[in-house]
Amino acid sequence: MAEYSLEPIEVEKITTSYRTIKTKLPVPESLVIFKALEESEPRSMMGMPPVIWERAEDFIVSDPWGNRWIDWSSCVLVANTGHGHPSIKAALKEQIDRSMIASYIFAYEKRAELTGALQEVSPDPSDYEVFLLSTGSEAIENCIKLAKTYAMERHGPGKKYIVSFENAFHGRTMGAQLAGGIPKLKAWIGECTPDFVPVPFPNGFWTEDTCFDLFLKTISEKGISGKEIAGLLTESYQGVGPDFLPVQYAKDMESFCREHDIVMIFDEVQAGFGRTGKMFCFEHYGVTPDLIACGKGISSSLPLSAVIGRKEIMEIYPPGSMTSTHSASPLCVVAAIANLKVLKEESLAQRAADLGNILMPELLRIGKKYSRVIGSVTGKGLVAGLRIVKPGTKEPDGDTALRINTACFHRGLLMFAPVGIGGECIKIAPPLTIPEEALCEGISVLEEAMEEVL
Repeated sequence: MAEYSLEPIEVEKITTSYRTIKTKLPVPESLVIFKALEESEPRSMMGMPPVIWERAEDFIVSDPWGNRWIDWSSCVLVANTGHGHPSIKAALKEQIDRSMIASYIFAYEKRAELTGALQEVSPDPSDYEVFLLSTGSEAIENCIKLAKTYAMERHGPGKKYIVSFENAFHGRTMGAQLAGGIPKLKAWIGECTPDFVPVPFPNGFWTEDTCFDLFLKTISEKGISGKEIAGLLTESYQGVGPDFLPVQYAKDMESFCREHDIVMIFDEVQAGFGRTGKMFCFEHYGVTPDLIACGKGISSSLPLSAVIGRKEIMEIYPPGSMTSTHSASPLCVVAAIANLKVLKEESLAQRAADLGNILMPELLRIGKKYSRVIGSVTGKGLVAGLRIVKPGTKEPDGDTALRINTACFHRGLLMFAPVGIGGECIKIAPPLTIPEEALCEGISVLEEAMEEVL
């Protein structure tokens, strides 16, 4: 896998309203910090563009040496309301001054305020409850546990399978990776339990068949019937793209789940809280999940996740038996409350939809211009991806994707490292607060980088 170079090089000096590049990159003085991290951390923590973050404000990231980047990473789709939103900072300061920054699962008022607010954005506030956790992986693990327990209690041990999708990413804990669909990420597990069954994802690129008949054919070939499936788990869009479900496929999937009393789980960890132009991405499909895994943009800042689910499923476990040490940690909770208010008051989901109507036509234009090496252009709202392939093929070209990503970094446009099954996808995910002018400037920088590399 290609890696970013830590050899400082001369790059073009840039000064605009949103970008400043005034030093070599990476900054020579930053190397001592990278060296210290190399000596104290595992190398798995490296892999991002070599910039030392000092400040992150709204949609701009700055280093200690006067360089500034337009941020198209949002801390991997976390900072939906921008970095350091004043309302979130004020809520955190107020909570710190109360001298309560940990609470285990002892009750307090703000916890009730947050669970109530999340209940209100659920498909049916009268029938959904909220379980607060810390990470997206933890939320996914809980969804798997709930689905299998519900199935076992209602139908017996024969209803045991969790069906998920090839190329899916649900987290890095064991259950989340068993449900994931990227074989190299779970090679460490060894022989995986047969209860987790992957099926092709109908993205129209890797899998050209986008009808639900493919799902039915696949499980039939694996000798599995609907009555044996406990849960069906999908990302609302696959993070390796983003790759979205066809609407009819999603509706047919929901009908199949209802017919066989299968718990339908949507992983909104990356997709939720306005990112795609709606509060939750599943709303684009016109379906109603039984369980919704949330995280990242739920707070736009501190680590918090949640499972939002139907009461019949959420109430399975008795008091004290489904908890987590930092469930509803007070700082995370007040950050999330403030974040939800900002999303609503600033109409950021609609803003993402509006800006997506500017972003996507430009990306499609660029995709057509470089169609020889851009295999697909996908996106919705303020998440998008360009899949870079070897000319005339569908073979991932991670090396070229990284070169484009690096050229953007050198010009003051910051993204996280390319994603995808072969590191081929250039992912675009700015804060939902980015001004139209800054978004368009970023698009111009991306095109300049492609002109240089391609």
